[in-house]
Amino acid sequence: MSAQVAPISHHPRGEHSLAKIRSALAFNTLGRRFHVEWDPDAAVTPLGQLVFFSQFLATAGLFRDWVQDCPVSYTSPNAPSLNDLLGTLTLAILAGQHRYAHVTALRADGVNPAGLGMSKVCSEDSVRRAFAEQEPEPLAHWQHKHLRAAWEPALEHPWILDIDVTVKPIYGHQEGAQIGYNPHKPGRPSHAYHSYFLARLRLVLDVEVRPGKEHAAAYGFEGLWKLWEGLKVQQRPELLRGDCAYGQEKLLCGCEQRDQRYLFRLRKTGNVKQLIRRLEQESKWSPAGAGWEGCEGRLRLSGWSAERRVVVLRRPKNKPVARPKQLAAQAAQGALWELLPDEPLYEYTVLVSNTRWEVLTLADLYRQRADSENAYDELKNQWGWGGFTTGDLLRCQVMARTVALVYNWWNLFVRCAEPNRPREAVTSRPLMLCAVGRLIQHAGQSVLRLTSTHAEAARAQELLTGLSLFLSGLTNTAEQLTNPQKWGRIWDRILSPFLRPIAALGQPSG
Repeated sequence: MSAQVAPISHHPRGEHSLAKIRSALAFNTLGRRFHVEWDPDAAVTPLGQLVFFSQFLATAGLFRDWVQDCPVSYTSPNAPSLNDLLGTLTLAILAGQHRYAHVTALRADGVNPAGLGMSKVCSEDSVRRAFAEQEPEPLAHWQHKHLRAAWEPALEHPWILDIDVTVKPIYGHQEGAQIGYNPHKPGRPSHAYHSYFLARLRLVLDVEVRPGKEHAAAYGFEGLWKLWEGLKVQQRPELLRGDCAYGQEKLLCGCEQRDQRYLFRLRKTGNVKQLIRRLEQESKWSPAGAGWEGCEGRLRLSGWSAERRVVVLRRPKNKPVARPKQLAAQAAQGALWELLPDEPLYEYTVLVSNTRWEVLTLADLYRQRADSENAYDELKNQWGWGGFTTGDLLRCQVMARTVALVYNWWNLFVRCAEPNRPREAVTSRPLMLCAVGRLIQHAGQSVLRLTSTHAEAARAQELLTGLSLFLSGLTNTAEQLTNPQKWGRIWDRILSPFLRPIAALGQPSG
């Protein structure tokens, strides 16, 4: 019997028909029998509660102004619109994506693009190439303007400016990929992110992306003073704060010349250790909170131009006494564990400041700096600072500031919904963003039905309902308010816990 060969068609078959995609599939599981149907055309989204964030942006005009001011222009008739492009970036960052390839997952969302006025979700290639071959100065001016609009209302009250730098490991094929300080992945190329934060509110004032070898704190001084000098006198920070990388002569002199208060930690060099030994013998230690004791002295290091006020803090170290070889190894690494004649073993922190504030106040202020470290962890691991990498440094810089802007917006949105409780993205996004949403259109109305699987879904509904009514009141009740005035009312709600008195008189005053 001869073999029968099926003829090969000159036109291969295309995609499967929708009828096959929508066909029902029945099967048994351990608990029950299921009938499954696919409906690829349904307007559904896993981020159903994002519409409240869209209302937040629309009320203050933040997203619209950001799109209108964008300096990017395209000549191709096939190029995406700026609204679609920037909206795709915003949705991707909010969804927790940190790679351009992840943008494809947004294309099945049939609800949220319309909330931002988008006509479609752009492809990953369009997003990746969006800012290529653009002039850096107009892009930087555009991003600085809208970053500033997000945090400037907070500067009406006393605030603290935190400065720090972190490294972002990359693969080594990008511009500026250099092997510098990288403690977690030694030998891996990286970029250095010099960042400036508004303390307590955890808002990013600005971020500069530099090559990996420019990780030293001094590379961020130019951007710091440019930011500082761009503020009005009444808007400038009450305190400039940083870790031991910033306790150096150049920055200290810069602060003193500008009459700017500062608080930095010092490295435990030989002269600093001598000061600690002298204070241990001569000074009386006073409580500094959280188990610490403190005293102050005067110190002039070899590289300093003047003698400055230094605060030394100590607390008992709970670890057992180390052997002499271990002590020698720790001393070689810069650690300072002093075994006093009458024991116990202490650990020390040395601060330098030009303020007249007492030791207890300075110690507490420096402990609060740990909150900025949490913001770094959040931006790198829960947002997009750990990804969105391209071959040129310009697009890496643009994406770093874009992530910072969306992070600021979301942070303010969450605080506006619940002013008394700050939340990180790892808890706020599942609670206030993720919910299954299905769009139903009937009789000229669009109804979005939300189903949250969160254990605190009722709490999320309460918070988002209250926020939506507040925002609707700004739009409907006070129609004469401009967008900046609405943004000011929103900030009043955000800052309400910080401006509320936290103490009362023990007895009636006369």
